[in-house]
Amino acid sequence: MSTDELARWSRDLFTVALFVYIAAMLASFAFVAFRRRSMARLSTVLGVVGLTANVVSIVLRAAAAGRTPWGNMYEYSSMLAAMAVAAYLIGVEWRSKIRTLGGFAYAFVVFSMAMAVLFFYVGPQDLLPALNSYWRQIHVTSMITATSVLGLGCVFTILFLIKERSERRQVSMLAQQDPPPIMGGAIDADAPPDFAPGADEPVLGPSVRRGVLPASGVLDHLAYRFIALGFPIWTFGTICGAIWAQGAWGRYWGWDPKETWSFITWTIFAGYLHARATAGWRGRRAAVIALVGFGSLFVTYYAVNLWIASIHSYAT
Repeated sequence: MSTDELARWSRDLFTVALFVYIAAMLASFAFVAFRRRSMARLSTVLGVVGLTANVVSIVLRAAAAGRTPWGNMYEYSSMLAAMAVAAYLIGVEWRSKIRTLGGFAYAFVVFSMAMAVLFFYVGPQDLLPALNSYWRQIHVTSMITATSVLGLGCVFTILFLIKERSERRQVSMLAQQDPPPIMGGAIDADAPPDFAPGADEPVLGPSVRRGVLPASGVLDHLAYRFIALGFPIWTFGTICGAIWAQGAWGRYWGWDPKETWSFITWTIFAGYLHARATAGWRGRRAAVIALVGFGSLFVTYYAVNLWIASIHSYAT
């Protein structure tokens, strides 16, 4: 099979993966809306099928390019999507047994892949001289993995804030009843309401409606787990990038925009983890820090490559 044919098959499978992920997203939202387990199972099956097509697309791209396929933003986005779906299926559906969050995870993936299709696609190309190093495989793989995991953690943080606000509204309404139902002790203004932990069917008490998302405490814990996993990977990738920079440009650190925003992102998520570990922050205060980190992650991944002059700009 020729290089052009391999590249065409890779792009076709990328497109297949994108539409299968869209179908998985819709099936997951249908499960959230109608609570039919068949929709949840269909979403999982579609996720696995989409991931398979995604991975085969990456392999064919590697064969067409004759190298590991993450030398530009299109290739990064393809790998990011595969990592994010794998992290969701393993970390949320398999380990945590939560099936109501798939639509939001797939929406994150679909956005990344749609950006790649609309703005980043280029055919297989030779690498820039600075990228010809074995450190590329280590550094870039680490950063893509960290970005996918941190991104999912931030998606769950947004969902936590939505659910937490809904729960507080219900608690406030119940507190105004005469006599008020017994809900436990006083409510911390920043921590999630201390409802019984649950997954898809959280038990909030007989007077509180279930809602469509897991309890806020579950979402808060899930977001923390993903960010706590992504942070050390980001740290490792940043260190590897500095070593690579020494070999490529003769210095470990030069405050290039990409390096600067990577450090800013690292600092924000380090602050998030430090606040939770030492100050005991849970809930909204920690979530605000995570969302700031998400914004910095977005700048690091998109803005620097598209709009800011940098020696790390590999949009094409």
